[in-house]
Amino acid sequence: MIGVMSLKRWEIRGLTSKRVHVFDPVEVTAFGLPEVEPGSVGLERDAVESIWSAVVDFYKTGFHPALGLCIRRRGEVILDRTIGHARGNAPGDLDGNPLVPATPQTLFNFFSGSKAVTAMLIHLLAEREQLHVDEPVATFIPEFARNRKHRITIRDLLTHRGGIPVTPTEAADLEMLRDPQRILEMIYELEPSYRPGTVPAYHAVTSGFVFAELIQRVSGLGISEFLQEEISKPLSMNHFNYGLPEERLDDAALDACTGPKLVWPLKDIFRKALGISVEDLIALSNDPRFRTGVIPSANLFATPDDICRFFELLLAGGIYEGTRVFDESTVRKAVAPQTPGQIDRMILLPLSYSMGFMLGTDPVGLYGFRASKAFGHVGLSNILAWADPERDISVALMNSGKPFFALDTAYWPEIIRRISTRIPRDGSRFSFDT
Repeated sequence: MIGVMSLKRWEIRGLTSKRVHVFDPVEVTAFGLPEVEPGSVGLERDAVESIWSAVVDFYKTGFHPALGLCIRRRGEVILDRTIGHARGNAPGDLDGNPLVPATPQTLFNFFSGSKAVTAMLIHLLAEREQLHVDEPVATFIPEFARNRKHRITIRDLLTHRGGIPVTPTEAADLEMLRDPQRILEMIYELEPSYRPGTVPAYHAVTSGFVFAELIQRVSGLGISEFLQEEISKPLSMNHFNYGLPEERLDDAALDACTGPKLVWPLKDIFRKALGISVEDLIALSNDPRFRTGVIPSANLFATPDDICRFFELLLAGGIYEGTRVFDESTVRKAVAPQTPGQIDRMILLPLSYSMGFMLGTDPVGLYGFRASKAFGHVGLSNILAWADPERDISVALMNSGKPFFALDTAYWPEIIRRISTRIPRDGSRFSFDT
């Protein structure tokens, strides 16, 4: 009774607003790839179902129209399921709007998790000796050197130490996506907020456009074409690329602004990092111009299986089902710690970055308990995908709701806790020690 009364007080204050209609979980759960018998990969059936039950509990909060989870263990799929609706069940949707069930074939926006994919494209160019991560960006893009940015290296951008984290407000104009050169010109004019190479300050948007231009100038290919040729096609993915072709717009889940409104300081942190408010960003993210554009830091669309497959590729040392995409040494370099435990000046939290990934920490961190070897990335706002070598798992937890703070968002870390506690740390197929 006390807990219920306490929750009611929070509701009165508006801290648990904007939820979606919750359906019978059994009726809105869909299964994808065949799931192996858990015993074949050293797990108990109860452990796997306990993980999924945590997802169901999170769905019941009403914060997410759709959730999807894909997990591989020792290379085998142990979970590939979705729950909820891809369209028609966002706050504000009118009664009678057609409800489109989510399925494991539904495409989700990876949002900031896109950065990890973009980073690996840069590492692939380094593997081929077409660039070196310690070279200045201006070596390849002379215009980038304006306003004291001549010393910023590729490594600096990969580790969020480039000193240009603030997104120009004008970049939120979706018409600019038709002419990315205009966005690049704004980035070229930026002055570093911090001395390059010194402190991490999360680059929410800026670095992605720079990397896309770098790939274009070095490889001669646009970043979407480069990704398609080097990763998406070799791994036989459903759709794993920045933006969507118009004919596939209806295959993607619409994102929904859920939960309470952000208040200071989170409100100001996000506006500074993104250039606009979170509410405006979510509205823009459903705009066809956003969804058909190319935003290398924020709009890679894929199924949960596609994203899980990408992390499985890295977990296995750059090879997937006999197809080698990266050298083993490339993967090791990409996930090696660069900023262990430093306070990020934009997020205002201690984060450990590699050159492209957010790293696990002990005794607890982004990827649960005792997951210091794990590497992955978050996405707006409860999206998380990672690989954990010690548990030999690759995970993609996708969703379409965007709550940031409410009492029962605590169900989200419970999913991660169960993954880290119900799956044993019993070795890996590939060593990430350098």
